[in-house]
Parts: sequence; C-alpha cells; structure tokens
Amino acid sequence: MNPLPTHTATDHRQQAMHEQGFVLLHGVLSPALVDEIRAAIDQLEPIHWDYTGLVDHYKCVFNRDPVWLPYLDLPGVIELAEASLGEDCHIIGQTAWRCHPGFIGADLHVDYLAMTLPRSLLADPTFELPMQICTAQVYLDEITEDLCPTLVIPGSHRAGRKPLEGETNWQGRGAQPVLCQPGDVLFLRSELWHAGSRNRTRDRTRYLLQIHYGRRMVAQKFSPYLAWQFNPAVLDACTPRQRRLLGEHEPAEYD
Repeated sequence: MNPLPTHTATDHRQQAMHEQGFVLLHGVLSPALVDEIRAAIDQLEPIHWDYTGLVDHYKCVFNRDPVWLPYLDLPGVIELAEASLGEDCHIIGQTAWRCHPGFIGADLHVDYLAMTLPRSLLADPTFELPMQICTAQVYLDEITEDLCPTLVIPGSHRAGRKPLEGETNWQGRGAQPVLCQPGDVLFLRSELWHAGSRNRTRDRTRYLLQIHYGRRMVAQKFSPYLAWQFNPAVLDACTPRQRRLLGEHEPAEYD
C-alpha cells in the first residue's frame, strides 16, 4: 500500500498563495541577521535610478556586495518561490528601502498582471491562476499600524484586473494591514491588490528588503540595462542555486 502524501509547510503556504494571494512567514530571520541587513542598508549609496529623501530606494543590491546573497534564497522562502514559479525560477530584482517619518506610501495597485481573464473562469474555485512573479518582503522592524504596514486585500488576485482609480475594496473586502515582527516575510503574488501606507510615527524609519522572483521566461531587467555588468566578487561568492537565481540557467528553447 502506498503511503498517504505528506503535506509540508510549503504545500500549505502555496495553497494560501492560490486562495489568498499572499502568506506571512514568521521568524525567517534571527535578530542578528535583522541587525546585519539594517546596517548594510545604512551603508548603501545611491547609483543610477536609486533615490533618497522621505524614502530611500536602492535597486539591484545583490550586485553590490556578497553580503546580500544569502537573502536571495532564505530557507522557507526559496522553497515557496520554487514551488510557486518553478524550480528554474530566478530573481528579477532585490531592492532595499528606508521609509522615514512623513513617507506617504502608495495607492492600491498590482505589481504585474500578465493578462485579463473572464470573470466566469476566475470565479470557478477549481481554477488555479498560475503565478508569474512573486515578491518576498523582509521586514526589519516591528510593523505597527502607524509604521507603514503593507495593506492587502485577500483573494483580490482573482479580480483579473487592476484596481480602478479611487477603488478601495474588492467584492466587499477592504485592504487589511499586515502587522508583523522583525524577521517576518510577506510573500505575495504580483496580481494581488495591495498598497503601501504612511509612516505616521515621529521618529521611526521602516527598513525593508524585497526579493522579486519570476518564472524562467520572465525577463531579468537589471538596471542600467545595456550597461549592466555582474560584480565578479558576487559571482565568485555564489552557491550554484544563487548563480541560477542570477540567471545561469540550463539551455532552453529561446536561449
């Protein structure tokens, strides 16, 4: 007799990705690693399309120093990324943020919508909408109501469209704040309706690291594009899995 299948934590998390469009992973990073990333963000200097001000935003940080490499394939996160996007998925970005008091956030939006689909299909509970791009948001602070919580509308990835201007709910569901602890990771699919909220504190800055994953056939568009070069020190420090995440794939049909 064959044994019954065992459902792993990744299985349950992937189910949540299909049903809710996101999942919150608790305690992915230790306090020491949280402190390490915060210190590394403080050392960043803006280049190319980076900008600083009420929000400091740094792109492609993986290419600046090997210190960023372990955060491309965090335990529990990378397994979910590979289960959701395929074992040959790769990264399409790694961004670091500091959101200072007064930061205004972002309106309800989707990150990427591959195609519009008929409502009849999306309303069918037996239909699973394949994922194309997902983002891991690594929180480096205790996220409270007044410190820039990410807002999500559960299930809204099945809307099959972007939110309209001024739209604040989907099927009667409003946006909910994701309140969490340092070292927690919010993993969300690109079609989910979500928003960034204000930093209403007087003296706290929210630190955040994002890792963006895409399917093998989702292009890697690392700025500054035609002038892009991989940092040799970073490549030398990569594990085989990290090299694949940076784009070292087996040959495929369009290579």
